[in-house]
Amino acid sequence: MSQPLKLSIGFESSAGVKEENQDAVNFSVPEPPLLRSKGAVAVLADGISSSEAARQASQTAVQSFIEDYYSTSDMWSTEHACQQVIGALNSWLYQQGISDANPQRGWVTTFDALIFKSNTVYVLHVGDARIYRLRDGELQQLTNDHLTWLNRDNRYLSRALGMDSNLQVDFSSHTLQQGDQFLMCSDGVYEHLGKQEFRQTLQSDLAVEEKAKKLLAMALHNQSTDNLSAQLIEVVQLPQVSEEEVYQQLTALPFPPDLEPGMILDGYQILQEISLSPRSQIYLAQDIETREKRVLKTPSANYCDDPWYLDGFIREEWLGQRLKHPGLLKTYRANRPKQFLYFICEYIQGQTLTEWLRANPQPDYLTVIGFVEQIASALRALHRQDILHQDLKPDNILIEGNGRIKIIDFGAAKVAGVQEMATVLQRQHPEGTLHYTAPEYLLGEPASKRSDLFSLAVIAYEMLTGQLPFKEKQLQPFVLRSYSHLQYLSLRSLRPDLPDWVDAVLKKACAPNPMQRFALLSELLSNLRKPNVDILIPQDYVPLIEKNPLLVWQGISAFLLLVILLQWWWFA
Repeated sequence: MSQPLKLSIGFESSAGVKEENQDAVNFSVPEPPLLRSKGAVAVLADGISSSEAARQASQTAVQSFIEDYYSTSDMWSTEHACQQVIGALNSWLYQQGISDANPQRGWVTTFDALIFKSNTVYVLHVGDARIYRLRDGELQQLTNDHLTWLNRDNRYLSRALGMDSNLQVDFSSHTLQQGDQFLMCSDGVYEHLGKQEFRQTLQSDLAVEEKAKKLLAMALHNQSTDNLSAQLIEVVQLPQVSEEEVYQQLTALPFPPDLEPGMILDGYQILQEISLSPRSQIYLAQDIETREKRVLKTPSANYCDDPWYLDGFIREEWLGQRLKHPGLLKTYRANRPKQFLYFICEYIQGQTLTEWLRANPQPDYLTVIGFVEQIASALRALHRQDILHQDLKPDNILIEGNGRIKIIDFGAAKVAGVQEMATVLQRQHPEGTLHYTAPEYLLGEPASKRSDLFSLAVIAYEMLTGQLPFKEKQLQPFVLRSYSHLQYLSLRSLRPDLPDWVDAVLKKACAPNPMQRFALLSELLSNLRKPNVDILIPQDYVPLIEKNPLLVWQGISAFLLLVILLQWWWFA
């Protein structure tokens, strides 16, 4: 059986010698599967005593962050989810603090959060509370105090939640080890305890709640005059799953039999076969109950023992149910129990871009740009959800009768939120189609949004010319030694009727090195719509002052010497 993440969490918070406790502490450990997809959260906030609404600010920050974090998309990475939540929370607190309608001014608090997801802990920090980790007897501070010192005795808080409309939050991640202990505490605790006292308490046999109480008691005994809060999290068990268990989960449903028109599968009558490939079979079907036409996609028996393929097939259905954009294919939840492995998606009447290319060998430039803009719009919707398509090609793009574009097939998509989960499945090679796959995949380097942009640029080039932008002999299957091995073929050699700046734009968008491409899809679209003279400057152009500064200064010196000699000669 697979084992889930197990944590032991406890906290203690006290007003201390003050009348009011302006600290707030809490945690949430949800049940699976939410524990696996979003993780466990521990939060501590220390309201700034100089603020009139310090207590309200800290309590709001803790409660709202936990609630809002678990409401974010499962597809987002932890960092993306935290940025969205903390940004909205900071804006709300700041507006509350400056609003004339609110009698209490200043909703300001420090903020720290730990998110335990899979085998990783994510750390959010702003302010002067602290987070420590005890591992193998060594106590390490994971955060830096956001304090500015005026002199030896005077300081002020330089960053806090609700202090300013713009907020910079420290974000980091650390791999977990079983037995790790994490301590979150306010300045009322750590300013009155030394590392040795922390270490001895954490290494004791007390329960986590008792350890937190002991730390507060010691800080009070050492004359702490502030609110005191401490939260302890111990990693009891790390999540683990075997390859056999993963395979069993993926093959819980058997592969369907070969389907033919007239056959009925789980209430769907097969009308006709749409396409058959080595990776899947696609059929037009009709729901017997609703009479609606749907597309039924089944996995290929060629991959019945390939966990990575099966994982991608299931992920494609999962993504299609969550993506909301007219340019992305929809999949539907089954309204009846499924006896076999397949999924249902919307029926689109049209043709693939591959078929369109065969019928339109020399298309109008504006028609192509219109298609590119539609594809880019759908890609942006994916990127906003922290998803890379990774297999963009003409076969995966449908054109409806009204000219609308649909991107299909999310089996190779990289979902940031899913990538953070522990898995035994390891990618062996790039999943995309070779000629449309960004070179960084072939070199084993990290992918990014620029990788999808590369694929889109290759498609745009192919739509305009009917050919690919790189020499085929340079692309050996899944082997590439350096970016320089790819040589771009000028668009103008195939379409002399198109201007130089279009060629330059596509050359930049197809640059083998991702850092030389456009950073954003909007940049590509803008440059394709409007001539940009600057884009005609070669990408490898280096000014002479940078290439040979000595020669430049020698030339300037020689010129100045000549001017001086001419002046001397003139006056002489």
